[in-house]
Amino acid sequence: MTAIYWGTSVILLATVAVGLWRFFRGPTAADRLMVTQLFGTTGVAVCLLLSTALGNAAIVDVALALAPLAVITTAAFIRFYWSAPGRSPHKRKIDG
Repeated sequence: MTAIYWGTSVILLATVAVGLWRFFRGPTAADRLMVTQLFGTTGVAVCLLLSTALGNAAIVDVALALAPLAVITTAAFIRFYWSAPGRSPHKRKIDG
């Protein structure tokens, strides 16, 4: 059963790698926002899977700390990029 947990963790980490590509390639701030949400939720999922696979309850505490940080990061990202009037998540480009 632990092989399933490890395999699922590897697949989730692969989605994070694809998300990193999208973060650097994404033309709009909305693309980057979706990637930050992906990082948060995937990080929590990987921590919970590894906690179960390793039988280490301390990793659950890491997941519980990471979950609110993911929400705060998303809220800060939205506040930073869409706080000024006239900024649209679909038209704003960050790449210069």
